[in-house]
Amino acid sequence: MHAPQFLQLNAECGGVIDTVLLRKTIKAQGSDWADLLDARCPHVFSSLAVFVSSAHIEQMNALVAAVERIVHLPNWCEQDSDASLGVFYGYDFHLDENGAHLIEINTNAGGAFLNALLLQSQQADACESDIVAMFRHEWQLRQGGTPLKTIAIVDEQPEQQYLYPEFILAQRLFERVGIQAHIVDPTRLQVRENGVYLDTQKIDLIYNRLTDFSLEQYAGLLAAHHHGQVLITPSPAHYARYADKRNLVRLSDANLLRKLRVDEADIAVLQACLPHTVMVHPEMAEMLWTQRKQWFFKPVSGYGSKGAYRGEKLTKRVFAEIMQGGYIAQHLLAPGERTYCPDGEEKQSLKFDIRCYVYNCRIQIVAARLYQGQTTNFRTPGGGFSLVRVS
Repeated sequence: MHAPQFLQLNAECGGVIDTVLLRKTIKAQGSDWADLLDARCPHVFSSLAVFVSSAHIEQMNALVAAVERIVHLPNWCEQDSDASLGVFYGYDFHLDENGAHLIEINTNAGGAFLNALLLQSQQADACESDIVAMFRHEWQLRQGGTPLKTIAIVDEQPEQQYLYPEFILAQRLFERVGIQAHIVDPTRLQVRENGVYLDTQKIDLIYNRLTDFSLEQYAGLLAAHHHGQVLITPSPAHYARYADKRNLVRLSDANLLRKLRVDEADIAVLQACLPHTVMVHPEMAEMLWTQRKQWFFKPVSGYGSKGAYRGEKLTKRVFAEIMQGGYIAQHLLAPGERTYCPDGEEKQSLKFDIRCYVYNCRIQIVAARLYQGQTTNFRTPGGGFSLVRVS
């Protein structure tokens, strides 16, 4: 995979995105897809670029490298190992004058195909061939030289998902290189003695976009994965190793990391880049309520900002529910802000975070998400995925 500097644009390119080029690239995917994107995701792309420093990029690279070394230690995770690596992890950061700060890790991070398209539209190296190579590499880790022929892009009721246009974008990319691709609900897949099928079509690889991270509802598919009948990526093993939010507690605990014999240099990187995070317990209620403005609360098994709360916004009723357990509390670090001046209007600002898409220990794409409100929402006019320019 390419090094990250090939997947960003230099600061000289300016502070806005060339929307004419973007629109032309979208149209090139087909008028049907362009119309669907307009109808379903009108605010998925921002016209504003976000500027970051080369020091921020270096910190994010160092953080990713440190996490990768730690999660592969023998005592890190009890979950069964998985020969594959897991596609498109999302390392999400907030940036400030003190550096880049990891907010969470996702193992089914959406938006990578859309961001590759955005980069391509601005005449950057958009790594389409690398995306295909990543999926083929996942397959080869399990199946050696056997060609990858079929992929199922799987989510519950995929046509109803906000990022359904991205599923179609991925499907068309795979089909352009001769890989049959299907967008399906997991209930349509049948596990048979010799593999997993969609009707009469045998499926080689499942690109997993489900939010049932442990696949508890789809035990048959998980068993087929373990028995080598199909490859699921990312898998529950990848989620347990990286994205379970309880891992943020462990990664921010220097004493625990020393017991695991983590290198001191990696501990220093984590202490600088990862906000202090704790498991919520009832006996902490008084302290956390008093200090609530300093904390951000997230459900252990949550996703997409569901059930997440900024402490200062909490009511006593919701706080009492959080204290019952199943939550982490993370020291609050405000997102960055991107100011801009719309034509004829006063200066305005949007919040942003940075998402690094990672595979095989390396950053593939660095993207920004611009928004208003408490969390990223893709509902903000002027917001959405944005290019990152390095200065």
